[in-house]
Amino acid sequence: MAMPASPIRRLAPYADAAKRNGVHVYHLNIGQPDIPTPQCGLDALKNIDRKILEYSPSDGYLTLRTKMVRYYAQYGIYLSPDEIIITTGGSEAVLFAFLACLNPGDEIIVTDPFYANYMAFAISVGAVIKSVKTSIEDGFALPSVEAFEEQITPKTKAILICNPNNPTGYLYTRKEMLRLRDIVKKHDLFLFSDEVYREFIYTGMPYISACHLEGIEENVVLIDSVSKRYSECGIRIGCLCTKNKKIHASVMKYCQARLSPPLIGQIVAEASVDVQKEYLTDVYQEYLERRNFLIDGLNKIPGVYSPIPMGAFYTVAHLPVDDAEKFCIWCLSEFRYQGATVMMAPASGFYTEPGEGRQEVRIAYVLNKEDLAKALECLAKALETYPGREE
Repeated sequence: MAMPASPIRRLAPYADAAKRNGVHVYHLNIGQPDIPTPQCGLDALKNIDRKILEYSPSDGYLTLRTKMVRYYAQYGIYLSPDEIIITTGGSEAVLFAFLACLNPGDEIIVTDPFYANYMAFAISVGAVIKSVKTSIEDGFALPSVEAFEEQITPKTKAILICNPNNPTGYLYTRKEMLRLRDIVKKHDLFLFSDEVYREFIYTGMPYISACHLEGIEENVVLIDSVSKRYSECGIRIGCLCTKNKKIHASVMKYCQARLSPPLIGQIVAEASVDVQKEYLTDVYQEYLERRNFLIDGLNKIPGVYSPIPMGAFYTVAHLPVDDAEKFCIWCLSEFRYQGATVMMAPASGFYTEPGEGRQEVRIAYVLNKEDLAKALECLAKALETYPGREE
């Protein structure tokens, strides 16, 4: 009963009903890219030549883990294959990290707002999420050391970050990452770092991974996934990386209990690691243009404000409405503009405390610019006519 409903998917019945009535729904609610999957990955899928679709090793195929070593080295992250465990998506990597490192009642500190499924995974293992607040007014920058330490108790075991951030698109600076390092080191905490959006960084600042932080190598657990960078959400391949042998051994017990990560997914992912650089360059440029187009368009709508996200493909925007969730439901159930409407994720579902983020939505810019333009037009028209609009 304590398991929360997903703010990303819980309005799906309203969208489905609208579609059944012939309404076109512009989906800005979910991070499902419309970018084509790399052809090398699709070819690997089409050309599978096996007589048996067998179990793979519990930690994933060595050939895939070896390729991942080379991939990470491009970012100055130096691992060996036996420090990488292939998981069923990044979600399983988060869950296994929690299971391996936390006991029931242990506390994890996150920045608020945060990816909603973290709460579901914490509840699954009996852990407690405690948050430090960030604000749309300063672009969701990392809070002070004091704000973190106010939340630390004898039960605190870890800090969890997403960098670049989902849902805000915020990118932590070197100074902020060093601040986290110092807190982790001082209090001997684990640092769980979800870095699935590292390909999507729209600033000249260097990408700082948790794995770059000196002095806490044994504390860091890196979470990753191929879902976003190769537009392969459906193959469910992620990984957990750690230099801590005790964590690795504990995670492996859970891996063995679930037998193996997806065979077909690993085949596709392994081929996709070899994708031409032009693919990633083109995808990056496309998202950069979409970001600029969306943020410019949002901030031209009266009463709407969005900071400029420096990474990932999300933003959290403030809307001039009484309640963003009511507004999102109203858009799907009652509002129509030229036979269409827009679907967003109410940001309240990404916050810890009830009432927070009440006038905010998370928007994923995963549509092409033509569709983004139509979605923005829908949003502007909806805000003009919404009965709960606030000035």
